[in-house]
Formats: sequence, C-alpha cells, structure tokens
Amino acid sequence: MNSSIFDAMKKTTSFIILLLLSILFVSESAAKNTITRIDPAFWWVGMQNPTVELLIYHPGISEGAVRILYSGVTIEKAEPAESPDYLYLTLNIDKNTKPGICPIDIRLGDKIFTYAYELRQRNSKKKAQGVNTSDFIYLIMPDRFSNGDTKNDVINGMNETALNRDSMYYRHGGDIQGIINHLDYFQNLGLTSLWLNPVQENNEVKTSYHGYAMTDQYKIDPRFGSNQLYVDLVDSLHARGMKMVMDIVPNHIGIHHWMFNNLPSKDFINQWDKFTKTNYRAPSLPDPYASKMDRKLFNDGWFDKHMPDLNQKNPHVAKYLTQNYIWWIEYAGVDDFRIDTYSYPDQEYMAQLSADLHREYPNLNLFGEIWEHSVGIQSYFTEDFKSRSDFNSQLNGAVDFQVYFALVDALTKPFGWTEGVSRIYYTLAQDYLYKNPNNNVTFLDNHDLSRFASVIGGDIRKYKMGIAFLMTMRGIPSAYYGTEILMKGFSNPDGLVRSDFSGGWVSDSQNKFNNQGRNAEENIAFDYFKKLANWRKSEPVLHSGKLMQFIPEESVYTYFRYDGKKTVMVVMNANDSEKNIKTDRFAERIQGKSNAFDVIESKNISLGNLQLKAWEVKVLEF
Repeated sequence: MNSSIFDAMKKTTSFIILLLLSILFVSESAAKNTITRIDPAFWWVGMQNPTVELLIYHPGISEGAVRILYSGVTIEKAEPAESPDYLYLTLNIDKNTKPGICPIDIRLGDKIFTYAYELRQRNSKKKAQGVNTSDFIYLIMPDRFSNGDTKNDVINGMNETALNRDSMYYRHGGDIQGIINHLDYFQNLGLTSLWLNPVQENNEVKTSYHGYAMTDQYKIDPRFGSNQLYVDLVDSLHARGMKMVMDIVPNHIGIHHWMFNNLPSKDFINQWDKFTKTNYRAPSLPDPYASKMDRKLFNDGWFDKHMPDLNQKNPHVAKYLTQNYIWWIEYAGVDDFRIDTYSYPDQEYMAQLSADLHREYPNLNLFGEIWEHSVGIQSYFTEDFKSRSDFNSQLNGAVDFQVYFALVDALTKPFGWTEGVSRIYYTLAQDYLYKNPNNNVTFLDNHDLSRFASVIGGDIRKYKMGIAFLMTMRGIPSAYYGTEILMKGFSNPDGLVRSDFSGGWVSDSQNKFNNQGRNAEENIAFDYFKKLANWRKSEPVLHSGKLMQFIPEESVYTYFRYDGKKTVMVVMNANDSEKNIKTDRFAERIQGKSNAFDVIESKNISLGNLQLKAWEVKVLEF
C-alpha cells in the first residue's frame, strides 16, 4: 500500500477515534450534569406564536452559555434571572421545524449541562372546543367525590399526609380515578361537561384538598393521580362527546410552591414590608373616585397568608402562566378554562392572556369568577364593556353571581317592587351591559356558597323551581356535585358545603349513585333534574333562542325562550297560595295558541285556565 495513503488512513482513523472519544466524554459529562428542571418541559411545533420562553432552574445556571444545534430552532434571547439559579431562554421555532429532540447544552465553567428538549407535533385530537349554551357543566371537588384508588390516599414525603373523612379540613381520598368510574352517571344525568376544582399539585401543610394554593402548575397532585391519568379522563370524556373545563389560578400560588423559597426574582410576587391582605374590593377598579392605594391593595395584596400574590406585571411571570395554560390544552386536550379570582390579578395581563389564548384557540369561551354585588361591576370585567373604549378584557363571560343572587331572593324573600322575583327581572334587564350575556355561566350553588337545598330550607317545590330556572334561562348552566340529590350544608365554614358524595367510597353505607341508595325525596329531585337536563340537551331553542321576560305581577314571574321553530314558556308562582294565571298579557309570544305541552307533566294543557299551585313552576312548549 502506498505509504502516503496509509498515513492518511492512520490520521483519519485516529481522528475518528478521538471524535468518538470526545462524543463519549461529552455524553458522559452531560449525563452526569443534567439540568434540574425546565418549564415547560416540552413544547410543540406549529404554534401560532413561534416563540416559547423556557424557565431553566439549576444551581448557578444563570451564568451559563447556551448552545442549541437544531434545524429551525434559534435562540432569541438568553436572560439571566436575578437569582443565580434561573435562566430565561426564549426560543424561536420556525413553522417548518420538524418534531424531535432538541438538545439544549449549557456550559457552566468546565461543565456542560444538557437537556433533551422535546418538540412535539401538535395533534388533531379534540381540544379547546369551548363550552357554549348547548352545554351543561358539572362542578366537582375531586377530593370529596369518589375514591377510585386507595393507594394514592397518602403520599409519603408530601407536607400533608393526614387522611380523615370525619374532618372537613383534611383530605378524604377522592381522586381522578373515582371520577372516571362514574362517567356513565354523568352522561345519563344529562351533563355535557365536567369542571374540576384545581387538580394540580397543592403541597400545602393543611387544607390542601381544595387545590387553590398550587405548588406546581405543571403536575397533577399525586393524591389525585398522575398527569397521564388526567389525560385519560379528558380522552374518555371526548370519546363520549363531553368536555373538560380546567380551573386555573393566575392570581396566586401556594406558599410551598416549588420556587417560592428561591424565587427567580424578588418581584416574581408582590412584596410588602409585612403581610398585607387584599381588600377584596373589585369595585375599586371601575370606581371613578377610588384611591390609588385601594386599587393597589386589591390587585397586589395577598389573598391569604399561605397564598402569595403573583406579580403579572413582571413579563416573565406573565409568560410562565400563559404558557402553562397553553401547555395543558396541547398536552391534555382541555376544552376551556374557568378563571379563579378573575378581577384580582393585573388587568392588563388578564386581557393579554385572553388575547394569547384566543389566538391559539379561537373557540375558547373563557369565563371568570367575578364574585361581586352588582351587574355593573360584574359586567365591567367582560369583553367589549361599553365604558372601557380604550380597553378590552376579551373575557367571554362571567360566573353569573348576579343571577344567582336574584334567584335566591326570588325563592327566599317576599315580593316587592325590586324584591323577590322582581330582582330576577331587574337583574336580567341589565343584560345590555354585556356583549353576550349568553356566555355567562349560571348556577344554584358552588364550592364557596351554601348548598341550594339548604338555602331554600329543603323545600322540594322551591328546588324544582330553581332547577327549572337553571335549565331554561339564558347562559350556560352549571351544577355543583350533589345538587341533584339535595345535598345540604351552609357555607360557614365552607368545608360544610364540601361533603363527600355518599357511595363514592367502598365503605359507604349508602350509595346515592343509584336509586336504591337514595331516599324518596332524593329520587324525586334526581329524576326531576335528570328529566330537564336531558330535555334541555336536545332543545336548540334553549341553546340559541331569544329571551323575553314580562314584568312580575303578584309574585308571578313569566319568561319565554323562542326561535323560528319553537317557543318555551316558563311560569314561576313564588306565592304561598295557588294562582290563576291570565295569559292574555303574553299574547305577543303565545300568538293565539290555546294549548301547550307541559314538559314536566308530559301532557297537553289548556292555556285558557292556567293554574299554578303554591311555589309551582311550569315549563310549557308550543
């Protein structure tokens, strides 16, 4: 062999060996120096927004030099955080980028840290469908509904390991598997969507069951199950034509959040010289006479001592939150968001959040908790509010506390010019303040309020009236778990309205998921609820029909839902005595009809002699 060729081969072989050794060294070095955490842990190609900001956590990582060699991915910005243990890395992902593993290498001194960052292909499975007026939402507090997996009741190493069903403050063991086990129950009941109180990790020392003090927004609390089990639940709902609403909390975190004791920057949360609680006064924002301090206290004060208030004015906080919500839609297929304590965070951020979410998912129908005491204040925070010409929240709807307050008055207070059923009339007369009041989510009770059956004193007549109103009124109806079986409890303290659903635990002596376990009155309530819910599901007039209400007279309130094909008439007699209803004043909607079909009684009746018993409601079809 020619010596020059031989020498060249030797050099080439040596180079290859050195290269392999170098790769092996780097690989071994990288394997030993893995980055502790990156949020979000993976992302997708083909998003409307091509950028994603990674929060990288590792001791001393802020001084690192970053390198990415992956076709279509470029580093837009690498920004060290105030804390030396965090680095913000903004990636730009070209629309033609191929899915795969994008290695992120960070050189820190003589060490190379690596992370195999996965870029996934966006899938076409159902997601972000949004809830709408054809839906009926069922709100569940997972810890109190059903225990489907006793092995996750207690997780050693977590801050709260107490399990005691006799205490309203400890965990009871309900979980995601328990919810999966009852999908037939939900569907047969006429429900179309589930809304769970937060299921993300809440590693607090006490009262962690409710979920509203999150300690890791990217992780399902292991006492509820796993991320994959949550995905399985969403997939199972979609297979049945149902939807999942996720409860999100942009206002605050739990004090045991994984980054709280080592924040990326001091201004990651709103800081005060001493603990300062919010004043809980949302009217301070639209109030033209409000002091700056009142507004600051409302937005920046902490919700509670164990709930640090996030500073959404910090652009990195804003990115972290928004990307987390997008991540759950892409990863799990979530269909919509209920936004907790909507009015408390920075409102510029909340508007941007809605814009960012709608850009990626136009069908989202975001609804926010605005627990206030006037239609004006509640509507102020919703999209295209007329007096905020320079600002658009882009919040589609509100959890409709004003309609709730009005209905409770109608069922518990004497009739007057503005009282009793008249309050419903006055409340709905202010719907002009909303861009679309049909996007509001109506309800009879929830996890913070006294249960409906207790509010009305257990009166089955008033129960039926409330259920009929919920099923036929404008908006998107929602029901709190157990309302269908007359579960009771007053909200002082709120743990009393978060009781277990009997039958959700194998040791329960009664199983109220079936009619044999329910008493006679509970079955009456359940059957009434089920009948109207399933009827509503197939009635477009209740989904998209118009609403016309008539001024209440003698504590009788009448309204109509109508479209070009059908009319539904609802009459509520909120009196302690029988009433004979003269229907001639409703001529513009009855339009000469002499008979109607009584939906509840399943029979035809005459409109010429419409008699309602004390506290009776009639739902009539033309």
